[in-house]
Amino acid sequence: MSRFDGDAGFVCAGCGEWNETTVDASAGTRQSYVEDCQVCCKPNVLRIAWDQRRQSYQIDAELES
Repeated sequence: MSRFDGDAGFVCAGCGEWNETTVDASAGTRQSYVEDCQVCCKPNVLRIAWDQRRQSYQIDAELES
């Protein structure tokens, strides 16, 4: 499997703005953690999964409850 540490991004679930982030490949192919939006500062729960077909990370975001 070809994984990489690299730039990725997500759309804030609160304000809809694009956020740049970096994924740490050493944490595995499935990850979940909270990252604040760079624009509105709302905490987003990021669910990250390695997409083997696209050879990239897919990130889904939802507001932390």
